[in-house]
Amino acid sequence: MHVRIFALLASVAMAGLPAAASATTIFGSLGNFDAVNNTGSVAHGFEIELEGIHASNVTDTFGGPGRGFPTTVERYGAPTITEYNNGSSFGVRVTYSANLSGAPTSWIGTPSGVYSTPGESCWTGGGSGYGAATPCDHFGVGLSANPTRTGYSWLVEQTPGSATLINATSNVLAPTWTVTPQAPVPGNPAPPPVIVAQIVAPPPKLDGPEPQFGTAVWAKVFTTEIDRPIALEDLVGGNAFVQQAEQHTETEWQLLQTDPGNPLSGILENGGAAPAGNNAQSIIRRYEFYSFTGLYDAVSHEAQFGNGFGDSNPGPGDVGDFIGAQNAALNFVAPAGIGGVPEPANWAMLMLGFGGIGGMARARRRRQIAV
Repeated sequence: MHVRIFALLASVAMAGLPAAASATTIFGSLGNFDAVNNTGSVAHGFEIELEGIHASNVTDTFGGPGRGFPTTVERYGAPTITEYNNGSSFGVRVTYSANLSGAPTSWIGTPSGVYSTPGESCWTGGGSGYGAATPCDHFGVGLSANPTRTGYSWLVEQTPGSATLINATSNVLAPTWTVTPQAPVPGNPAPPPVIVAQIVAPPPKLDGPEPQFGTAVWAKVFTTEIDRPIALEDLVGGNAFVQQAEQHTETEWQLLQTDPGNPLSGILENGGAAPAGNNAQSIIRRYEFYSFTGLYDAVSHEAQFGNGFGDSNPGPGDVGDFIGAQNAALNFVAPAGIGGVPEPANWAMLMLGFGGIGGMARARRRRQIAV
């Protein structure tokens, strides 16, 4: 699926730092992204499902009041925000939707198509053309808490011309991350944290008699550190800071694919080898995703490789179309004061998108056998 994501923070404010190394607040965020509709059906909206949070945790919505962006960046205007609870889980749905009360010819919609040039953006503020024929739109939210699961889906016509809309999955990989403070040397300021980011491949296929491996996706990761905080507008395609990140490859190629027999499969983990640099105030990471066009096993749906090729070494014909890009940043400030071991809550952070830092990449795709 051609999905271009520019994961940007919609709205989160930095907490004030106290005089001593204590009592600051950790903020979380989801971000902004471009999504290309290639479902094969006209869409009349888009839905973001955020598990494990409440409506009060939604601080802002892209296209909503006070965004400061032109109204032409997406077709549907401000979304609705509703809570759900199905007994086993709860969360929030942020729903962008057209008005379908009139004749079908009057319905606002996102056509299905291809919009696949890496590094560009489908919204006007991103510098590219945007009109009725553009098969993508821009969506996003700002959050004060991190969801335990994130899902994206287009709202498409159940049948051509039907006002009944159904969810069609948008195959977006949403990174999550953890931040671990480091113990300071006595008499010195607290050092910067160690940051670990993870992206997880699409879930296993469940449309057969036995669970199958999920859809395989190639990922590339780029990263850089900046000596000042990064703003929302810094994370759009073509920005100098994003271009700086593109000069530093963290993961060249990694195939991500979930294995129904291994809950730890399909994970790409970046970070954890070392803390951020002492002068860093923000970290930018860019993810690029490409489709896997090699062979799948006819029964298990596991990706297959020719001799000499593998998960981090694609062969001819293994890498297909560009399917998404996500720009993410983390702004952080070490606790004030010296001495003592800071608790995790003692880092004042502004999270922009889903990102992280690191010099270590770890991917798990195939079945692990206990010994």
